[in-house]
Amino acid sequence: MQLDARELLAFYDSPLGAMARRTILRRLRRLWPVAPRCRVLGFGFAIPYLRSFQIEAERVAAVMPAQMGVVGWPDGHRLVTLADEDAFPFPDAMFDRVLVVHGLEGADAARPLMRQLWRVLAPEGRMLIVAPNRASLWAQLERSPFAHGRPFHRGELDRLLRGAMFEPLRWDAALYCPPLMSRTMVGSGAGWERIGRRLWPRLGGVHLVEAAKSMYAPVRVKRGRLARQMAVALPGGGNNSERPC
Repeated sequence: MQLDARELLAFYDSPLGAMARRTILRRLRRLWPVAPRCRVLGFGFAIPYLRSFQIEAERVAAVMPAQMGVVGWPDGHRLVTLADEDAFPFPDAMFDRVLVVHGLEGADAARPLMRQLWRVLAPEGRMLIVAPNRASLWAQLERSPFAHGRPFHRGELDRLLRGAMFEPLRWDAALYCPPLMSRTMVGSGAGWERIGRRLWPRLGGVHLVEAAKSMYAPVRVKRGRLARQMAVALPGGGNNSERPC
């Protein structure tokens, strides 16, 4: 079941949520240290992480799935819209960066959503997905927002991306601290991250994966024919080559 926007907002306003945001954002910024003159889209509940791109990016927008509901962001502005997962209100190839947080695991149908993400991403753009790790405590305990919806093993996420014509480029993980409310646990989050990355690298609460848009899809050949790799070009979208993203 997908949490609604107000429940997620309340989580990120809590000490545990603030620690989770800092931890994930630290890893996110290692993958995307800068986004000068980029058009950035967040899907799901990405607004706690989009704030860091507002100053440097050309444009920042957020889409929340219809079943999640919406909250205003930023204060006094309207940079958030509701949309069905299979019908984003944007033209093809509009965004250089697409960030998905609390979006994939709650999707009613992952493939139509992935097709929309592929459609709005520029040919040379990058997508970054933050998704719950099936093997972690964050995907098991109900107090965690990452325990709602579908968690993923790394292999499942890799297959989903490749099947939707994305090429995974870089992988990372975050949230090795257990999702407990105690002040001691929350205050020691950075230490848990250092220890967890060294001792339990597969048990991070979330996967982070950066992916590129593939313009070619493999074609299956009938058994008995010469086995060779073939590809067919899919129609592309707009050209964002002038922006250095």
